[in-house]
Amino acid sequence: MSKLKAVLSEIDAVLDRMDTGAIADTAEKLAGEGRIFVVGEGRSGLMAKSFAMRMMHLGAEIFAVGETITPSMAAEDTLVAVSGSGTTKNVLWVAERAKELGCRIIAVTANGQSPLGECATDVLHLPAATKYRREGEAASIQPLGSLFDQCVHLALDAVCLEYAALRDVDHHRAFQKHSNVE
Repeated sequence: MSKLKAVLSEIDAVLDRMDTGAIADTAEKLAGEGRIFVVGEGRSGLMAKSFAMRMMHLGAEIFAVGETITPSMAAEDTLVAVSGSGTTKNVLWVAERAKELGCRIIAVTANGQSPLGECATDVLHLPAATKYRREGEAASIQPLGSLFDQCVHLALDAVCLEYAALRDVDHHRAFQKHSNVE
């Protein structure tokens, strides 16, 4: 088997183990009132920012925590916190602070019983390998948390599709929000 097919096979195995109803449920929660904030570190942070970018194209009012233009959070807002292990210190700190503010917290993690999972209002569980290779995580030939991050990207893209359907946003409407200065 080629390396590419092996990677695709790993991704497919993880996504087959996911609760697919959680995708639509997550989109419905994000389509409610309030703004959306994302947080993550490293590659998981890049996946969170990728999600934020696409959600902006779909009309969401969304921000990445830590950027200079990110406003303060309020009780009606939602935080999407991405951490494979659910123990990433900065992600957990932001989630704890968001909880103190009364925000909904959606943890995107491989470990729903982690400190992040316990802090969250909702968990989008991706049973993928992380860099820690904990018991119960899917096996992977890939280094570190590559499998988790790949699955985050695909799962959150599926959330975007559900969100777009809820908000009646098609390709043409999304394209109108795409950057025109590139």
